[in-house]
Amino acid sequence: VQLQASGGGLVQPGGSLRLSCTASGFSLEFYAIAWFRQAPGKEREGVASVTSIDRTYYLDSVKGRFTISRDVAKNTVYLQMNSLKVEDSAVYSCATVSYPPYGASLNEYSGQGTLVTVSS
Repeated sequence: VQLQASGGGLVQPGGSLRLSCTASGFSLEFYAIAWFRQAPGKEREGVASVTSIDRTYYLDSVKGRFTISRDVAKNTVYLQMNSLKVEDSAVYSCATVSYPPYGASLNEYSGQGTLVTVSS
């Protein structure tokens, strides 16, 4: 039972990436899922989340640039990131959250992250 993040890479400022968070061993249909990121030397922060009824939340600094969505049939949550900035560089990971937008209990599902590097 886990979540697997993928889709990271190197992109120039102003570019776009789409991250995927695919669940295995459980259906994400009934869970709120959040994307988090952590840059070197910085604390982990919640970036975006989507609830089981498709309510969405965003970190202020990514509003208007990032979009979170779910595809229940594919058991996947996406994070479309546009107009990327150097400061968006981080390891991005996903996890279930029992207390949206980013609050976790002791029994959440998560997985390893994917690295996003925004650089010219």
